[in-house]
Amino acid sequence: QVQLQESGPGLVRPSQTLSLTCTVSGASIAVNVYSWSWIRQPPGKGLEWIGYIDSSGSTTLDPAFESRTSISRGTSKNQFTLHLRSVTPEDTAVYYCDRVADFWGQGTQVTVSS
Repeated sequence: QVQLQESGPGLVRPSQTLSLTCTVSGASIAVNVYSWSWIRQPPGKGLEWIGYIDSSGSTTLDPAFESRTSISRGTSKNQFTLHLRSVTPEDTAVYYCDRVADFWGQGTQVTVSS
């Protein structure tokens, strides 16, 4: 059974960098075929896809986020991390990590506020 768990700060100040880590168990993030993504849902809005990292470590980001976003990984810990720079209150959302098209984490609430 593949499991994903998001972790990171629940509260971030405006203009800071948000870093969230997804820890994966039951599957290796370095195995071919699968990609691993970050998605968020702002309050009262639909899901927003942020980007993904594939098994080789290459990333693809949504144009709406690519100027201030990066995704990195640590294969020894089987983790991948979202870095979202210069956050504003509009970045307040529940953030999810997933293995593209099947398994999801439970999500973590992030609030951007001073």
